[in-house]
Amino acid sequence: MSRPIVVKLGTSLVVSAHGRARRSLLAARAKEIAELVDAHTPVCVVSSGAIALGLSRLGVSHRPRSVPKLQAASALGQARLQGAWDAALAKVGLRAGQVLLTAADIADRATYVNARNALQAILDLGRAVPIINENDATATDEITFGDNDSLAAHAATLLDARLLILLTEVEGLYTRAPGSPGAELITDGGSAAQAELAGKTALGSGGMQSKVLAAEMAAAAGIPTVIAAGTENDVLVPIVAGEPRGTRFQGEERQVSAFKLWLRFGKPVSGRLTVDAGARNAVVTGGSSLLAVGIVSCEGAFEAGAGIELVGPDGKVFAKGLAGTSSAEIATRRRGLEAVHRDRLVVY
Repeated sequence: MSRPIVVKLGTSLVVSAHGRARRSLLAARAKEIAELVDAHTPVCVVSSGAIALGLSRLGVSHRPRSVPKLQAASALGQARLQGAWDAALAKVGLRAGQVLLTAADIADRATYVNARNALQAILDLGRAVPIINENDATATDEITFGDNDSLAAHAATLLDARLLILLTEVEGLYTRAPGSPGAELITDGGSAAQAELAGKTALGSGGMQSKVLAAEMAAAAGIPTVIAAGTENDVLVPIVAGEPRGTRFQGEERQVSAFKLWLRFGKPVSGRLTVDAGARNAVVTGGSSLLAVGIVSCEGAFEAGAGIELVGPDGKVFAKGLAGTSSAEIATRRRGLEAVHRDRLVVY
């Protein structure tokens, strides 16, 4: 089986302004997904929309600020969201699988691998499509600060996808707000730094900036990303075929192991070690482990196995790794003490 593609749809594509599933749009995407699956290209969908679909069941029209109410809306709306995808895919002979993830699932190496195995098992069934969403009913921080663009990039990374497609209501990334005078579509993501990024939508929580960050994360894993409009009848098949659509970010050619990708993007940071020039050179150029003797200062309290950033004399973060021992032990600067093993760090 070929490498899968990951397709993410934002809330405004999935849910109408009246709080109902946009079934005609889901049907159009399901038809294209079936075409891709029939051509032996597995597809994984990351779909927003649970909270927006649950608002009417709460009797409110606007996204509440209360975390418990957001959790309730998510719990009520997730059933509707999955049902809408299940119905759309069933009409084209596909089965929908539900996979709900949190940042904690990504942060822990064991659950990260389990999630990857579960998704791959669904794809291996042939005519089954995983529908992924954040488990907002239990993950409080993700409701307030998270977004499904990041989740889609994580899904693409752990599945070693061949392509990540982020669908939105606009054609892609523009040099300034779409519709304003002089706004031009940026077709090459390499010039994204010139863009004035779009703001958030009324019901969503992402925005164009989060899509650019997701594309950069996928690029580090060697996965190209396309940000494109998802409202037309033919979207996915032309993009997968290589037809120019939206804004495209190329994947980096450098090969990075799955473990180091997880370490870089999945493991949360618990502390920071500032090192001297000699230690930085030994890690970056010599491929050595970081010894405590080369550490100038230690920020944060952590135990062995925690994620920590390495900072050079210039104040810039140049690597991330798993602590080989606790912050208390590192503070002793004991000769020969290994703070981070070379096999458990990734250099940026």
